Amino acid sequence: MRLSFAAGLVSFLVMSNGISSVAAAEGNAPIRLMTLEPAHFHASLIQKEMQPDVATSVDVFAQPGPDLDAHLKRVAGFNTRNDHPTHWQTELHTNAEPLATVLAERPGNVVVVSGKNAGKIEKLRAIVNAKLNVLADKPWIIEPAEFAKLEQTLDAADAGKVIAYDAMTQRFEVSCQLPRELVNDTAVFGELDTGSVERPAVEMESVHYFLKEVAGAPLLRPAWVFDIQQQGEALADVGTHLVDLVQWTLFPEQALDCHKDIRLVNASRWPTVLTQSQFERVTGEKEFPASIRSSIRDGKLECFANNSVTYQLRGAFVKLRVKWGFEPPAGSKDSELAIFRGTKSRVEVRQGKAENFVPEVYVIPASPSVKTEVGEALRAKVAALQRNYPGVDLRESGEGFQIVIPGKLRVGHEAHFALLTRRFLDYVRDPKSLPAWEKSNMLAKYFITTEGVKLARQTSAVPK
Repeated sequence: MRLSFAAGLVSFLVMSNGISSVAAAEGNAPIRLMTLEPAHFHASLIQKEMQPDVATSVDVFAQPGPDLDAHLKRVAGFNTRNDHPTHWQTELHTNAEPLATVLAERPGNVVVVSGKNAGKIEKLRAIVNAKLNVLADKPWIIEPAEFAKLEQTLDAADAGKVIAYDAMTQRFEVSCQLPRELVNDTAVFGELDTGSVERPAVEMESVHYFLKEVAGAPLLRPAWVFDIQQQGEALADVGTHLVDLVQWTLFPEQALDCHKDIRLVNASRWPTVLTQSQFERVTGEKEFPASIRSSIRDGKLECFANNSVTYQLRGAFVKLRVKWGFEPPAGSKDSELAIFRGTKSRVEVRQGKAENFVPEVYVIPASPSVKTEVGEALRAKVAALQRNYPGVDLRESGEGFQIVIPGKLRVGHEAHFALLTRRFLDYVRDPKSLPAWEKSNMLAKYFITTEGVKLARQTSAVPK
């Protein structure tokens, strides 16, 4: 079934934004998007803003159902908002084989993939083998057995001269960019302290909660999110961001070799336990679905949504913890912590209660004797940062310093997708501009996440 989703209010807004002829707009646009089976809200965020040289019409290929309905509603919301409304026109293709239809009809040249994680790499490989560009949400793979398919997919993209890009949005977050600047300034940070298992060079912890409320009502999640065979364990899913940030921060624009530069040390996993009533609150489902009944113990769901992994990256010890709870304690929210240890100072990102759950960047001198030296180097660094981060400032905070980030630089998670999309489209326009290190470092990232989960399953130890 193929139909236009430009009826009613959406169609009216397309016309009211001055697009009198979609066909005319398409004629000058070298890039046209195709969205495949959108099952996560990230798929819609690619369209939160209009992009230059991108066709107004977007083709969506999916089976009918609530995931598709939610996606179309979000895109329509972008078209109807008061502040800078978009004017997308959706061409909807619904049938039982969306991927086959994409490959057969090919109305565009860029495919957006953001949905269920199991089997995602098979779709991505088919897309690049058809010489189509693809922007895909993480994770691309969730099991070690899929690693060879990832290599084949990236090789096929190279051979076909198309872009296959992983949506690492946190690279566009200012509280991630500033630590990268500081860690690579030897006057501020010194050299990287390689550390040990007990005191790693890098520590990161990410804490999320399944139950979130918007306007006093639970934000419902699909039941399949709680199936680790479909979603992947925490390290293989949201842990991809942490792994990516470690290597992107420590070794900027350097190619890593997953077979030579990485050594796994230890890993663990443990469940978040949900009662049936909790599961109903967060999914709207009155019963546990058959797909997760093997994880039911004494009437409760044991969802392995927590991982810890320690590994060495070019000799430096790194420890990551990724956790999911059911709901936050009173007065709490999702939070993150990152610590990078150098010989002169350590750089920290804290997003706890003291920061009102807003990520803040701190620099703590390695000892009181170097505080003056580090402070002077920081003042010089902050002055130099004004060019790319206008308005950042420095103030003393406890035993060290805080980098003061102005509100105008805090663009938010959804805005990160617009920045990511612009970067990706630049690569599509000029494939040679894609940095050579992206491919090897993507392989390194997924090697750590999948082998880390494998090691955790073998040891099954709960971390201290």
